Amino acid sequence: MPNQNMQFKLFIVTLVLHCTTGEYFKTKPSFVKTCFKSDPDFDVCSRQAVQQLFDALGPGLPEIGMEPLDPLKIPKIRILQGEGPVNVNAALDDVTVTGFGKTEVLSSQVDGKTYDFHTKVRVPKIRIEGTYDLKGKILLIPLVGRGLCWFEPTNMTIDIISDTKLYNKDDFVFFNVTGAHVKYNIGGLKLRMNNLFDGIESLEESTNAYLNANWRPVSESLRPILSKTIEDILLGFMQRLFHNLPGDFMIGDVKNNWPSKKIEKKV
Repeated sequence: MPNQNMQFKLFIVTLVLHCTTGEYFKTKPSFVKTCFKSDPDFDVCSRQAVQQLFDALGPGLPEIGMEPLDPLKIPKIRILQGEGPVNVNAALDDVTVTGFGKTEVLSSQVDGKTYDFHTKVRVPKIRIEGTYDLKGKILLIPLVGRGLCWFEPTNMTIDIISDTKLYNKDDFVFFNVTGAHVKYNIGGLKLRMNNLFDGIESLEESTNAYLNANWRPVSESLRPILSKTIEDILLGFMQRLFHNLPGDFMIGDVKNNWPSKKIEKKV
């Protein structure tokens, strides 16, 4: 996470995800696997269940108005970060993110007291493409440009911890995911920014070559930006999914195994 003294803001203005107001799955859909917390093999079942959810999210869930996770369309990303090795005032428009459809779930656990989810996944390759407008520095290299760009993190493992509460609606228990926290590691990073320095070819090529050759420190310097982007993407999807999918369908004994937890009521 970014240093508290670092001036850092990142806004994903709009994710193209819509849900049908007032509608949700009232019967268990075929892509949902029910697990029981009382089962000694709950973690194994949970991993399989979360894998099925990711597989279903890839092409989208039109029943509840959810657009595909892969490819994911993000109209605008705004980035402002100051101090440290990265000082960036940038915008990404018409962003397309591909790769999340091949997510492999490595583990999935549910805390028996807080209901928080701890999930670890692997994504072989993510590609982020869009139109950028950048003024700032990365690794103390002054950068200015406007044009097409792409970024490709590869062999990425992501640890996701969600902040979760329960609420009751129509005699169903739902998970209300209020936050997502991400830690990740990547095995490689490639990137390309066209039209750097107003298209001065020699500077553009040498800068892109330098950033790719030094992808490890570049990746570390961009970690706060990438972490926040991934957190916002996953939080948006989890909120939309779990507000439309009763928790009873995923954890069959959710009402029995956490009697000490207050279940909020919603109309």
